Amino acid sequence: MKIFQTLAEFVPLVGQELVVSDWITITQEQINLFAQATGDHQWIHVDVERAKGGPFGAPIAHGFLTLALLPRFFESSLRVEQTRMGVNYGLNKVRFIAPVPVGSRLRARMKLTACDSIDNHGMQMTWEVTIEREGVVKPVCIAESIARHYP
Repeated sequence: MKIFQTLAEFVPLVGQELVVSDWITITQEQINLFAQATGDHQWIHVDVERAKGGPFGAPIAHGFLTLALLPRFFESSLRVEQTRMGVNYGLNKVRFIAPVPVGSRLRARMKLTACDSIDNHGMQMTWEVTIEREGVVKPVCIAESIARHYP
């Protein structure tokens, strides 16, 4: 975990990979709960027996489940002491590059690509987040995530 005292500390760090998250193991239970929450019950995700005979040899996580882990990746890797809140402002680009089979361990590498002042003394940060699967060279997802933080 990297700890920053103020939002101003980020400004000179634009262009750098600042943090790498902890590993998260993807379970079938997480996939099933995500399917229940979203209504996406495609067999490749939730039918374990059928998925064994599918193109990946096992069930795979929904791409949007992988993306939904972004807050968890950030929470495990950085903290700003002198902030009262942060909000997800959205995404510019997202690509699901490779599958995430059940049992995969994922982590994220976060590169700060922009840091701009906003109203109420806040800071808008744009991050290039590369989610990687343990033991695999090709990332599973690359997303440009935007967050707003307020002191």
